[in-house]
Amino acid sequence: MSTLENLSCPIDLAPLQRRERSLICQHGHTYDLAKTGYVNLLPVQNKRSKDPGDSKEMVAARHAFLKQQHYFPIVQAILSTWPQGHLRSGVRVLDAGCGEGYYLSEIGRILADRHVDIERMGLDISKWAITAASKADKNVSWLVASNASLPMPEQRFDAVICLFGFPVFTEFSRVLSDDGVLLLVESGANHLIELRKILYPSIHEYKPTFAAGLVDFELLSEQSEIFSFELNSQAQIQQLLSMTPHIHKASYEGREAVALLNTITLTADIKLRWYRKKIRDVNNV
Repeated sequence: MSTLENLSCPIDLAPLQRRERSLICQHGHTYDLAKTGYVNLLPVQNKRSKDPGDSKEMVAARHAFLKQQHYFPIVQAILSTWPQGHLRSGVRVLDAGCGEGYYLSEIGRILADRHVDIERMGLDISKWAITAASKADKNVSWLVASNASLPMPEQRFDAVICLFGFPVFTEFSRVLSDDGVLLLVESGANHLIELRKILYPSIHEYKPTFAAGLVDFELLSEQSEIFSFELNSQAQIQQLLSMTPHIHKASYEGREAVALLNTITLTADIKLRWYRKKIRDVNNV
């Protein structure tokens, strides 16, 4: 079940205590649980816009697309590449930028079938995403919060996963245990290449992200997961387009060309990188 335990006040970092339907810190800051069970730990002063993150429409499109299980091979790849010895009952996992919660929910479902019980917490800056997530899965602790300032104490988790999101590595390192691992999942060079060729007059050269490495982490493994899937209606195609940055970046002409399609076969090209947290020598700091 959702616990919402061991969290910090986003204003003063004091520990939060559960009192019925609220989380309260020692200085009196109070955060009420929503009807669906999530808690909003993103203070107004920490917002860069009135309604940050994905819109209600984008969340609905992503939910409709992902429930068709086109991206289920990504879930399988996450579990098959999870570093040996780091996936066992009791492991504490944070999905940082969880969206509407598809990946975290699917991971929990599969592990439950294997009798592996893990603690799951999902965090996103979009209240619409977390609202959808909290309606769909009551066994996860869901938070509205920002990766830039994670509302939790040091060494709170054993694994942080960040899929197609905006990683903040100093914060990830802070909340990971000394033996903690980090997963980054990103698009590869040919991800949705068939769609992109219709949307854009030319395709930019692919430049891998974080290829030079991370200061606070060492690379454990890197894998590409490539598979194809087919969309058989304009509605499905628009659902996919609406959950990608291409809906804003593509030209009017490109979007109009896509609007004429009723079927398309697409390539998914995904990069999975697992990292281990580096332990700093305090004597050399």
